[in-house]
Amino acid sequence: MDFSDILASSIHDIKNSLGLILNNLDELIADPDNHLANPRQASLLQHEAQRANSNLIQLLNLYKLGNGQLAVHIAEHNLDDFLEEVIADSQAVCNALGLDLSYTCDPGLTGYFDAELIRSVLDSTIGNARRYARQTILLSADSQDGYLVIRVEDDGAGFPGQLPQWLSDENEQTLNSTDPSSDPSRTRLGIYFAARIAQQHKTPERMGKICLKNGHTLKGGCFELWLP
Repeated sequence: MDFSDILASSIHDIKNSLGLILNNLDELIADPDNHLANPRQASLLQHEAQRANSNLIQLLNLYKLGNGQLAVHIAEHNLDDFLEEVIADSQAVCNALGLDLSYTCDPGLTGYFDAELIRSVLDSTIGNARRYARQTILLSADSQDGYLVIRVEDDGAGFPGQLPQWLSDENEQTLNSTDPSSDPSRTRLGIYFAARIAQQHKTPERMGKICLKNGHTLKGGCFELWLP
């Protein structure tokens, strides 16, 4: 067993421990008989534990991807149902933090993707948006230029610096570049993971990609996932 295998095994164990912590936090916060001295502090702990868990899931999937072990199961999904399920897990934390989390899409819109992998991308993106949103986080989905486009927006200050708009296989090196004006607290792991997962969704003519920009429906940052 080489170091990468040991690291992957350790990450898996830590993820399981975090999962146990999150389950207990959920029960603690949801139980009306528990009178927490500072409910917001408990919700912040829950938020950070969820972010750490998302990062570990990303690392494990990147390890599998690098070793040719990542199974991608493409199937047709209704976006209205899918986005409702995605925001359900984050709704309680957002409510506790005073953030409005919602989604919008055509009830009949469908798309072809791996639900588990795309949900992991969106969970991470919502977790990041929680750190920067002032009041609102909005998910949406529509069809554009032959792609399914899923967006996560917030009403914060937006992405800093000269962050490249399009992030794809051709300019993947930009993910590893350092912008001196960027916020060092913003990790590039989530962006890299999202780009790699998008690339696993492809047809003979086109490949999935992500886009980062400021100002779409809301004035803050907008993450776009384009799936063929």
